[in-house]
Amino acid sequence: MSGCDIRGMAMAARAAARALACAGGDHKNRALRAMAEGLTAARARLLTVNAEDVEAARADGQTPAFVDRLTLTESRIDGMARGVRQVADLPDPVGAVTGTWRRPNGLDVGRMRVPLGVIGIIYESRPNVTADAAALCLKSGNAVLLRGGSEALRTNRAIADVLSAAVASAGLPAASLAVVPSADREVVRAMLSLHGLIDLIIPRGGESLIRAVREGSQIPVIAHDKGLCHTYVDESADLGMAGEIAYNAKVERPGVCNAMETLLVHAGIAAAFLPGFVARLRAAGVEVRGCPRTQALVPDVVPATDLDWDTEYLALTLSIRVLDSFEDAVSHIARHGSGLAEAIVTSDHRRAMRFLREVDAGAVFVNASTRFTDGYEFGMGAEMGISTQKLHARGPMGLTELTCEKFVVLGDGQIRDSRK
Repeated sequence: MSGCDIRGMAMAARAAARALACAGGDHKNRALRAMAEGLTAARARLLTVNAEDVEAARADGQTPAFVDRLTLTESRIDGMARGVRQVADLPDPVGAVTGTWRRPNGLDVGRMRVPLGVIGIIYESRPNVTADAAALCLKSGNAVLLRGGSEALRTNRAIADVLSAAVASAGLPAASLAVVPSADREVVRAMLSLHGLIDLIIPRGGESLIRAVREGSQIPVIAHDKGLCHTYVDESADLGMAGEIAYNAKVERPGVCNAMETLLVHAGIAAAFLPGFVARLRAAGVEVRGCPRTQALVPDVVPATDLDWDTEYLALTLSIRVLDSFEDAVSHIARHGSGLAEAIVTSDHRRAMRFLREVDAGAVFVNASTRFTDGYEFGMGAEMGISTQKLHARGPMGLTELTCEKFVVLGDGQIRDSRK
């Protein structure tokens, strides 16, 4: 197993989780602020180590989108540190008691939020996940084992070294967070078998990773699946607003899961909207693929195939479909969407409310870009991922989603009479 004792790491994390579950909010916040300061202080070293991973990825022929996700910059490291500080500033969900009620026999029953325990994260290429996940898990009282992709192993280990040293300096267990120091896939298989030591697995990455984790795990899984996001421009849309929203959703950062991959346009405004908007996209380097009705309006677009409607490009490529009705747009999203984020641009309040009710996704937007699908943008601090399933969390996963509830019952001597 390449010298990696994953069971030993999980056992150490289990012991650390017990300590974290009892740690007070102020104690955890001191550790988080030390983590943020450590990231800032280690900026030069992190950039140097990351440059080695980036150079290796380019030599291996990885795509520009992949390299972008892998790359750290000064501003991205500063953003990681800001995210950790923001988590420190958020309310601590652990110990919160909600929904209390009194039974006829005088028992007071309530629900208390508690940590999940040990969380395993399996992810690809994006080193900021290491800091985001560590911060959220620590604040929510969970220990975390981080298994990033082989392409970012040096960077992830360097980040984890900084963070675990900061946690230890604040008097919490260094084993509260750890990067699995091996790219061996057998380590992942062993990790997925550690039921009883690891409480939850969260995979973040491509379809093949998600599928392999779901099929191989003996531990409950919450998946950060692909993001096949749509923007629907309704016939009542302000076309200037629609152009700005759709351009941002596609062009601002195309290699991320909340970028738009398909633009849906109502036939009533397609002629007025599409020619100018496609010209703007092309000026930004976007390859446009269109349905026959799109081609009739902009004849030189690439013909879209059935496969395009189900493709997460993660690149400057966009498919466009012209539709006859709001209902057709909702139907297209239901058939092809991944459940991550969907948006409508409209001036019709009733249609906006219908879109919110009828479209099934973790985040649904009216007159705003899908790029806002992010824990930081939602005021949740850094996010663990964006769940595209429905149990037990959906959408961006912040602190609350990394806890569960237990019942707490206060009495004054009540006993149960089984005859009643």
